[in-house]
Amino acid sequence: MAVKTYKPYTPSRRSMVGYDFSDITKKRPEKSLTKTIGSTAGRNQYGRTTSRFRGGGHKKLYRIVDFRGYDKMNIPAKVTAIEYDPYRTVRIALVSFADGEKRYVLAWKGIAVGDSFMTGDQAALTSGNRKQLKDIPEGFQIFNLEFTPFTKGKVIKSAGLYGEIVGKDEGQQLVFIKMPSGEVRKFDEKCFATIGQLGNEDHKNIVIGKAGRQRWKGIKPHVLGKSMNPVDHPHGGGEGHAEIGLRFPKAFNGRPVPLGKKTRSKKKWSTKFIVSKRTKN
Repeated sequence: MAVKTYKPYTPSRRSMVGYDFSDITKKRPEKSLTKTIGSTAGRNQYGRTTSRFRGGGHKKLYRIVDFRGYDKMNIPAKVTAIEYDPYRTVRIALVSFADGEKRYVLAWKGIAVGDSFMTGDQAALTSGNRKQLKDIPEGFQIFNLEFTPFTKGKVIKSAGLYGEIVGKDEGQQLVFIKMPSGEVRKFDEKCFATIGQLGNEDHKNIVIGKAGRQRWKGIKPHVLGKSMNPVDHPHGGGEGHAEIGLRFPKAFNGRPVPLGKKTRSKKKWSTKFIVSKRTKN
């Protein structure tokens, strides 16, 4: 994947960086693998705003991506197309199995039409194949990782990301994974993961350039709390752009935010799986 710049015929175009979509091989999605998800515009079932600054945006069709693959164990498949997914930063690949069924999977770095794909213990140790952690050697990069065996991939699913297997404890049936954040966590060796690194790694270089592109994505302008009235935000009030006047910043609902106070619970159930905390940038 590559990015493209634009001739600066407007001020916003000068810094804008977009996709060139040269890696896309199929424009229209597979109709049987799509469904419509209505927009909530940040409202809950009572019509109250729970996620601010959302609304509008272009219509989107949701692509049904297979994050499991358990019912296709050791059945070979071929990559037939690489497609764009409006709901995620990474590309998706349309794979056709030997029994004729088609599915979407996350596209990995270096993927090409015609590549082989398989889930199971018979799969080779090559990028794109999905295996249990116990069958993947140390030092390998992985993505689309499960938290609990035989559920579905929950983490490491964004463009360009990968985790790394840094150790194993065969006695306790545990595998140590270095996450993209630098945190090292313990996982059950029966958890499935896909070998390799996710594609579309140039996504980090995209520059939106203008507010209109954010509106196409359904993101409305974000207003600072200190610019609001006291009734609308804990930071509001005062003359002009005044200081917030608090010991630590708060969210619009009064809860502390990570800018000044740690929000992770010390009694969180998953803390026991953390071997070393993430590195600070």
